[in-house]
Order: sequence, then C-alpha cells, then structure tokens
Amino acid sequence: MEYLPANTLILASGNAGKLRELQAVLSPLGIDLQPQPATAEFAVEETGSTFVENAILKARHAARLTGQPALADDSGLIVDALDGQPGVHTSRFAGSEASSADNIALLLKKLEGVPEAKRTAHFASVIVLVRHADDPLPLVASGLWHGRIALQPQGAGGFGYDPVFYLPEFGCTAAELEPAIKHRVSHRGKAIAALLKQLDAAGQVPA
Repeated sequence: MEYLPANTLILASGNAGKLRELQAVLSPLGIDLQPQPATAEFAVEETGSTFVENAILKARHAARLTGQPALADDSGLIVDALDGQPGVHTSRFAGSEASSADNIALLLKKLEGVPEAKRTAHFASVIVLVRHADDPLPLVASGLWHGRIALQPQGAGGFGYDPVFYLPEFGCTAAELEPAIKHRVSHRGKAIAALLKQLDAAGQVPA
C-alpha cells in the first residue's frame, strides 16, 4: 500500500523547533517536509483529550486544506508530582498566548518545594501520517522520554521545556544535548523512528 504517494509531506504545525528536528531525520531519506502555511485557516483547535486524538485532528486538517499527505506531531510533558500536568495542554500551560518562558515559569512555580527525587517527568510524542484527509488507516507511532524537572533552566539549545528537562543519564538538560543525540533519544526521535519502521515495512523508505 502506498503511504507516500509523493516525496513531500506537509507538517501540520508552525512550530519551528518541531520542523527542525523532524527535517533532520526525514531529509536524508529523501522526504521533503514542509511546514503548513502560516495562515489563519490552518489553525485548528486541539479539542482532543489525548495526544493521539489531537495528532489525527491536525494531520487530517492540514491534508484537507493542502490536498497533500500530512504529518502531525502532538507532544506533551507529563509531570508526576502534578498528576500528569501539563499533558495535552503543554504548549498553552500558562495560556493560549504563552511563551516557552511563561510555561517554564509556571511549571517551576507549581513545583516549588518539591524535592528533586519527586520531580520525575516524561515527554510523550505521538506522530500521525495521513495520505489524505479521509485516510481510513493513518499511521500512528509514539515515543516516551523519561527525566525530571530541574530546579532552574539550563542550556540554550532545543525549544519548549528543554531547559528544565533534566536527564540523569547525561548529567544535563535536554537544552544542553547535542542535536544528533537528542534526535536519537528523545520522545520525538523515538516516535519518528517507529513511524519509519512502519513505512519501511510498506516499502516506502528509500534504501
């Protein structure tokens, strides 16, 4: 079954960080990932209660408007001490117009007084690929990345919550990791690797 009828995929997101990370993996395979147009009609309300629901919603919306295959990623930070918050509200934790700095500030405020051992958290990523808006069999892949929330931001790389996502095995935050390492070990890296395995099984990944 043809899952990639063209070499170009539309990324159902305007997030430059997501685009950069996904392009780094897909471009060497000959897959041209393009961001969806930055126009109001492409904005879609993420009404799902799960990452899977939101990723499918975004992918179908982008495919419907562009007429091309679309890839969507819905990711979030799940903090154990906050009963799973911010979860599906990760990008808008401090409000719909919040910046990454705003979100991080609110997160650290909510975790004030919580000892390091209890600041465990993980990132989750769900990536969905649809061939067209009404694709009855979208490809769905996921990945998890475990760590804990640092006491204060560290590092200037990455994006989002990376400066406060501490990785004990590396002794640094996600914002301090080399990009190549992050692409391999992150939630999004694991999800895209799982998606590529599905495409490979369908004979869609170039050798």
